[in-house]
Amino acid sequence: MTNNLFKYFTVYLTFLLLPTGTFANDIQSIGVPYVQNYPKSSYLSGNQNWSIAKDKNGIMYFGNAEGLLTFDGKYWQQYKMPNHQIVRAVATAADGTIYTGSFGEFGFWNYQNKRLTYNSLIKLIPKPHQITNEIWKIYIDGKRIIFQSFSTIYIYENKKINVVKPPSSFLFLHQVGKRLFAEVLGKGLFELQGNSLKLLNGSEQLGNTGILSILPYKDNSFIIGTSKNGLFIYNGTTFTPLISQANNFLKTYQLNNGAKILNKYYAYGTILNGLIIIDEDGKVVQRINKSSGLQNNTILSLYADNEQNLWAGLDNGIDRVELNSPLYFYFDKAGQFGTVYSSLIVKNKIYLGTNQGLFSSPWLPDNGNLFNSFDFKLIPNSQGQVWDLSQIDNQLICGHNDGTFNIVGDRMEKISTVSGGWMIKKLNSNPNYLIQGTYTGLVIFAKDGAGNWKFSHKVAGFGEPSRYVEQDAKGDIWISHAYKGLYKLTLSADLKKATNIKYFDEKNGLPSNFNINMFNLENKIIFSSDVGFLVYDEISNHFSKYEALNSKLGSFSSSNKIIPAGLRKYWFIDHGKMSLVNLKEPGKIVIDSSRFSILDGRMVQYYENISQISNKIYLISVDDGFVIYNTTNTEKTPERLKLPSVLIRKIEDITDKYSILTENGNNDESIEIPFSRNNIRISFSLPYYRQAKTKFQYYLEGYSKQWSDWSYATQKDFTNLTRGSYKFKVRAKISESVISEITVFKFSVAPPWYGSNWAVAFYLIAIVIALITGKKIYEAKLNRDQQLIKEKLQQEKEAYLKKEAENTEKQIIKLQTEKLQAELASKNRELANSAMSLVYKNELLQKLSEEMTKLKDENGKKLSEDQLRKIQKVIDDGMNDERDWNLFESSFNEAHESFFKKLKANHPDLVPNDLKLCAYLHMNMSSKEMASLLNISLRGVEIRRYRLRKKLEVPHDKNLTEFLMEL
Repeated sequence: MTNNLFKYFTVYLTFLLLPTGTFANDIQSIGVPYVQNYPKSSYLSGNQNWSIAKDKNGIMYFGNAEGLLTFDGKYWQQYKMPNHQIVRAVATAADGTIYTGSFGEFGFWNYQNKRLTYNSLIKLIPKPHQITNEIWKIYIDGKRIIFQSFSTIYIYENKKINVVKPPSSFLFLHQVGKRLFAEVLGKGLFELQGNSLKLLNGSEQLGNTGILSILPYKDNSFIIGTSKNGLFIYNGTTFTPLISQANNFLKTYQLNNGAKILNKYYAYGTILNGLIIIDEDGKVVQRINKSSGLQNNTILSLYADNEQNLWAGLDNGIDRVELNSPLYFYFDKAGQFGTVYSSLIVKNKIYLGTNQGLFSSPWLPDNGNLFNSFDFKLIPNSQGQVWDLSQIDNQLICGHNDGTFNIVGDRMEKISTVSGGWMIKKLNSNPNYLIQGTYTGLVIFAKDGAGNWKFSHKVAGFGEPSRYVEQDAKGDIWISHAYKGLYKLTLSADLKKATNIKYFDEKNGLPSNFNINMFNLENKIIFSSDVGFLVYDEISNHFSKYEALNSKLGSFSSSNKIIPAGLRKYWFIDHGKMSLVNLKEPGKIVIDSSRFSILDGRMVQYYENISQISNKIYLISVDDGFVIYNTTNTEKTPERLKLPSVLIRKIEDITDKYSILTENGNNDESIEIPFSRNNIRISFSLPYYRQAKTKFQYYLEGYSKQWSDWSYATQKDFTNLTRGSYKFKVRAKISESVISEITVFKFSVAPPWYGSNWAVAFYLIAIVIALITGKKIYEAKLNRDQQLIKEKLQQEKEAYLKKEAENTEKQIIKLQTEKLQAELASKNRELANSAMSLVYKNELLQKLSEEMTKLKDENGKKLSEDQLRKIQKVIDDGMNDERDWNLFESSFNEAHESFFKKLKANHPDLVPNDLKLCAYLHMNMSSKEMASLLNISLRGVEIRRYRLRKKLEVPHDKNLTEFLMEL
């Protein structure tokens, strides 16, 4: 505990001695702020950028070698001057108007016909003072717009231009608050008051110094930057040189421009060596040049915006310096020390373990030259891969490809020959020992008599690569390797041998054997995997997802590494992305990732290293250097970050070719889209320039039903829009809690030609005409219909009477038919009765004939043949009596008068017996009845039927009786 207190006390003293404080809005001196480069290849315009401004909507404007250049955080746009001149000066007014100046030309830009359009003002210049040279400065002074060339000042107000001429040539005009100053060469410094120039007494001592910057200073005074004599303070009456470390630098490298930043710092751009930042006392705080991040060392223009960004227009490109950032960078641009795998600050020295060896440099320079504070040198005999730097009990231990070393100053003392010291830590069960994971297993270190850590022994029985090593509460050792899997070892009491080794794979619930790492989180070992964090259950011998943690970490649940960051704080690193997770509040996890997005992909993957060098400061290793993260500024910033509104930029017609409908969807002009061109693309951006991952969410009212998912897309296409009015709503966020206000863009889709107002009017007129015409047609038709109805009624009356007569006639016919049918039925009954009487008579005669043969005389003898023949003849005559037939035939003809006619007509060869048979069959008489009537046997009836069938040519599949009944 004493050693730890000493360590933190040493670090605390170190940071008390830093040349700048660590209060909010302070710029640090170690490392450089983040510099974002915008090369020519990204903005696609000229190399040189002479002037910078920002408008009320947050859009940046650059006076570029090829014209006016705009940038909204996502999209660059270039606008040419009338004669393709270089834009030397640009300024923006509160109403959104942009003023530019160039050679022989100045004017303003505004939106006309939905395009940013240039309007020249030179026609308003009085004829004797026509412009013949460059406009170098433009300032907005209330309602006055002031344009300055080397020979003239032009004041534009109320659509008129007044001209101010100096005693000799100007250098540059400077605006400080509401005051305007200009150096007249060889005369001194003048103040522009109204439309006249007034010499400032005492400015003659400045001589022909070339005043290139005048900025507000404390106590209502001014700080003046000159090209030859350094910095001066002007208190309103006297000019006094400012004794500053920066003077020699600014004289040597030629001061060119300046800007006040963060209310108490001054940035000065030079022609030859980038820029420097000084405080109010003249002390140099930062020096930023090409070797530390700028694209070019020639600063043509400087501009400090309202979001703590310092913009630099360069001789080749544009750069943005992120001021007041908690991240400061040191890059190895020259490749001096290679890729950094580990870093640490010990006893006022910074050590970098890289793939080339171990390098060290003083943490604080001895010579006070802050902007050249690091001088890294290779520690002798350290060449090779350095994996780990750890300070344990005031002893710096280096895990190296060639073994393990004790570092004392700039000397390396080998304490182990076992190759590849990946990580080393104290044993929880016995702090008197260190355990180290190496290429070939585990190594144990112990203290010697002098209290120094020395190699003790290698653990026997286990030789697998041991990238991560942790000891659980039971004293077992867990070991993981990215490709070998996961092991749990039980060591012997003397720590010399692995007595029990368990290997875990998919059978135990692991998603795979690869990329399984383990970390101690709040005294609990958790295991990282591609599917989220896992925990191990001793009883079931199984791994399961740690849902309580995964659900709150979001995308960082798949982190591959966890690094302690202090009390209940941890760095979670997800394959190149990093976040600081705070677990101080029970049950609540606070994730801060947006501020570290600029480091995404810059750390050495799977070997990420972050060292905590004080309670507030961390050292983050990146592949080409390191980053200092100072949390003081972040913790003491009181106001909550407020994002600007999202800008609606181009609206394009994408129906069959790309054409711009408007360049600015935020100008409140209504847009109506033809129905035939109802496919559009809306581009939008967030004018927030500090480094952050910006996501957008949009919703088209009248088209969509809900907000879209958050995405990085800055364009949205809408196709086949129906007629009507729409509201496009969009908002942005840079973290889960910082969301912008909603921006609304209104537009409408015109109805098709057949739905236009003219078409509707035409339809109304046509409908009126149609109604009038229809009325007349209807009246004519009504008259015709009335006549037709009358005629129809007469016809219906006649038809009704005719129908009634027909019905009466039909009724009479029906009655007659029924009477005839009744008579026919009576006849049929009589015919049937007659037939049955004949049948009965014949059957009786036949029976008498049969009984007669049985008669005997008085002697009991049969009657003689003669007697029998006589009687039989009488019977036969009775049976064949034609009178019966004639009577039957007569009755049959009355009932069926056409029957015999049809038979005789169709079959003239029929004989009387055939006609009789046909009549009997027509009456559906049985064969027995017919045999009795015909006085023949049943067989004879069948034979006659057969013959009759042939004569009548009845088809074989047709019943003879049915045939005759149908006749």
